[in-house]
Amino acid sequence: MFSCKTLLITGGTGSFGNAVMERFLDTDIKEIRIFSRDEKKQDDMRKVYKNDKLKFYIGDVRDLQSVKNAMHDVDYVFHAAALKQVPSCEFFPLEAVKTNVVGTENVLTAAIDEGVKKVICLSTDKAAYPINAMGISKAMMEKVFVAKSRTVSPDKTLICGTRYGNVMASRGSVIPLFIDQIKNGEQLTVTDPNMTRFLMSLEEAVELVVFAFQNAEAGDIMVQKSPASTIRDLAQALQELFNYDKEIKVIGTRHGEKLYETLLTKEEYIKADDLEGFYRVPADNRDLNYDKFFNDGSEELTEQNEYNSHNTHRLSIDEIKEKLMELDYVRSEVESWNN
Repeated sequence: MFSCKTLLITGGTGSFGNAVMERFLDTDIKEIRIFSRDEKKQDDMRKVYKNDKLKFYIGDVRDLQSVKNAMHDVDYVFHAAALKQVPSCEFFPLEAVKTNVVGTENVLTAAIDEGVKKVICLSTDKAAYPINAMGISKAMMEKVFVAKSRTVSPDKTLICGTRYGNVMASRGSVIPLFIDQIKNGEQLTVTDPNMTRFLMSLEEAVELVVFAFQNAEAGDIMVQKSPASTIRDLAQALQELFNYDKEIKVIGTRHGEKLYETLLTKEEYIKADDLEGFYRVPADNRDLNYDKFFNDGSEELTEQNEYNSHNTHRLSIDEIKEKLMELDYVRSEVESWNN
């Protein structure tokens, strides 16, 4: 499907961008453009891969012109550029808005202007029932791409999105933190032992985007069914893998953290299509006839459950260990530690 096509990845120097790039680099894709504001990481990627299919564009999604400069002759866009760290977005919420909301509008505007065939916007479980600035900005990002999808024919530019949970061992996540604490001989610090999180590998995150690319319609949000674990069980699984035995330290919930994450709100779950390993949430394409909102309701909605990390399949410690050892990073760290 990418044969002789040009793919642009915004935020392409991040964990997801690297994973997508590696997935397609050795196929017969024509060109992969990495768009980001980090020249150091671009230079690192250039030296590591040394591949003529890779092209690098310095720019920022906040700057419409810099996005347009990278968008000419592009067939498909994976929009992954975002501010993702919960604490930094809490302290600088307007920066989250500039990148996650305005930046998305810029990417979509440029894509439509340049005749891009398909745009996949990446969102997060924190956008469902958001309680922190990062989640709120990503929820607004979803509203932006759904609204934008109504303004253009899908035959010209199809706009859709994905929403996924925590990507294991991605930059700034808890697994590298736990491993660093083990290597430094420290206690593993857990906010709330009963806190649950979805667990997804980078490869699974890429599969979700590919599935969306193949199956999504305009304005859809695609969600992959994912297992979850408690933070206590995750910490315990890592300690067992490293043969490390120190009491886990509970430090309390941080500002802006949830007890559990939601991938589908009850409002979305009621209309979602179950596609075996995935859910498809179609866009709400009602018009601005407000009589419908006042007069038409649904008793079904009152009884509906959401899909969250508390009610999905809960992994046992052995299952968590198995999933962790599928990650090259964790496997190499464990082997190095035990040798």
